[in-house]
Amino acid sequence: MEPTSLQDFVCALDPASLPRVLKVCSGVYFQGSIYEISGNECCLSTGDLIKVTQVHLKKVVCENLGTGQTIELDPNFQGLFSPLTGHRSYGTLEELVSATIHSSKQLPIWFMSTHRIDTKARVVPQEQPLMLEAVEMYLGTCSARCVLNMGTETVNLHLPLSQKGTFWELETGAPQTLLQALRDPALRGLLLTCPSLPWHSVTLRPQYEIQAIMHMRRAMVKIPSTLEVDVEDVTASSQHIDFIQPLLLSEALARGGPFPLTTEILEVPNGPPIFLSPWMGSLQKGQRLCIYGLASPPWRVMVSTKGRKVPRYFMVSGAYHGKLRRRPREFPTAYDLLGALQPGRPLRVVTTKDYEVEETGLPGFTSLAVGDRLEVLGPSQAHGTQGGDIDILVCHRLSDLAGEEEEEEYEEEAEHQEQIMLPLYYAGSFVEEMNDGRRYSLADLTAQFSLPCEVKVVAKDSSHPADPLPSFSGLRLEEKIMEPFLVVSLDSEPGMCFEIPPRWLDLTVVEADGQPDQPAGPLPIVTVEELSDTFYYHLRKLPTFKNQPPPPRPPKRRALSEPKIQSSKSFQVSELQESPLLPKLKMKTLPKVTQGKPDVYSKVIPKKGPRPTQSHTQDPGDDEHDYEEVVENLRKTL
Repeated sequence: MEPTSLQDFVCALDPASLPRVLKVCSGVYFQGSIYEISGNECCLSTGDLIKVTQVHLKKVVCENLGTGQTIELDPNFQGLFSPLTGHRSYGTLEELVSATIHSSKQLPIWFMSTHRIDTKARVVPQEQPLMLEAVEMYLGTCSARCVLNMGTETVNLHLPLSQKGTFWELETGAPQTLLQALRDPALRGLLLTCPSLPWHSVTLRPQYEIQAIMHMRRAMVKIPSTLEVDVEDVTASSQHIDFIQPLLLSEALARGGPFPLTTEILEVPNGPPIFLSPWMGSLQKGQRLCIYGLASPPWRVMVSTKGRKVPRYFMVSGAYHGKLRRRPREFPTAYDLLGALQPGRPLRVVTTKDYEVEETGLPGFTSLAVGDRLEVLGPSQAHGTQGGDIDILVCHRLSDLAGEEEEEEYEEEAEHQEQIMLPLYYAGSFVEEMNDGRRYSLADLTAQFSLPCEVKVVAKDSSHPADPLPSFSGLRLEEKIMEPFLVVSLDSEPGMCFEIPPRWLDLTVVEADGQPDQPAGPLPIVTVEELSDTFYYHLRKLPTFKNQPPPPRPPKRRALSEPKIQSSKSFQVSELQESPLLPKLKMKTLPKVTQGKPDVYSKVIPKKGPRPTQSHTQDPGDDEHDYEEVVENLRKTL
């Protein structure tokens, strides 16, 4: 086949003959080897091979050759087109009939008039195709018997041969739709007429979109037929050529198979590694991989180590078979206590940090000391002194009894338990009080308890000999992630499989020849992968973590110069409602300290447990006497 323009090739192409392989004989360049405009390929190099798979008609441009005007038609245009045999016109019907007889043409023929024809039976619109069937005498006048096709209606007309007008002979055959006229090779390049257009003669220039496959191009290439390139059909001599199409792991995951799939790496994404695993170094160009399919289950758990200056981070698969034991959780704020509270599961904690009540002016707020035992009841709201509501956490202060003795007397003392309230912004320190020696699987643990959760691995995963988790004294299960992974193995080491997340490690591969050996039994999968710090913090930015509401902001502190009369009244109200265990004396003393007595000395006597601290105010004279007694006693001791 001789080289031809791409437009001419597509116009003459039979869609039933696809696919066709084309060779670019003269390329076109736009400032680079790959350049696209609106998703269409606009640059082809000489010698490129194109495998055309589909051709779509985008639009048709109608041009009036006399004026050069153009109009674009949609492929669904409903007008009918008829071809003109030449550029000659006739002044009367008699001239048209004479020219037809002299050219040895047989009736019927098709013609049209550029002017409207008025008859008794019907008005013929201008440029409306008519079929001339015969010449005969009608009412004593030599006339042309014509047929007017009005779609659903056919009308017979008799026009005298002396009928004047400008007549054009049309190609033999009935008018055709736009798509029929474009597919008819006999009409290609001819002048056509259509009553629905403003001109009596036009030419049609269709524009197609070609969908093709090119070598080493991952996506389907879209090429406009108007691209000024010459091509040659080399389908017959290109049967042995395979067009290599790169494939992303995400695309292999989306199409769902077929698996197993043997591939070869073409490109590795740039950037720091996401896993600190030995197999990450093997992911290089040219490495052959075997993709076995979607990993199951589809969830993972982010894990961080505890008790180390530099924490390490891991992603543990839901298929992890190690055994875990719960450890007491630590809660830095009351807000964290609320997040860990689950319906139907009592939550008891021990205070590990002293907390002195501030001047909130709310009844029920109390101080906490190290060792106080609390049972978390649930959230509530309290009305603040400044008119707004404050989110609080309601707790019961438990006695120092423990074990079976406490369980026996729990119901009897329930009425006497002290109810306290903690603002959610309270920055204290609590540790969970628990007595759970059960060994859980990862699936059972995440199903029964909310995350984050403190655990210790007491039995490693037997399918993962190098399981690093049992070597740590404590682990924190942070978050459960739902993300599809692909089970992959290296062609050189088919005995060990690992899981790759296409979302964060989207390799570019190409399908390779050969079928991998399917191992007998379940696939040996690495269930624990250590994360790099960069990837860990990237995961922390995911919407899963961003949707977590921030803890409440503590209220602004008042300036020291503002009067605190309202605060004193609030404490008096609180004092009336508090139980005897609350530190009342310290609250009574606090307003006196703020009255500007720098010479007043306060002696604080600390006591253990939930009992309140008491303050005794002494006058200056007693202070001097006390100091003398201390000195005299010290001398006697020496």
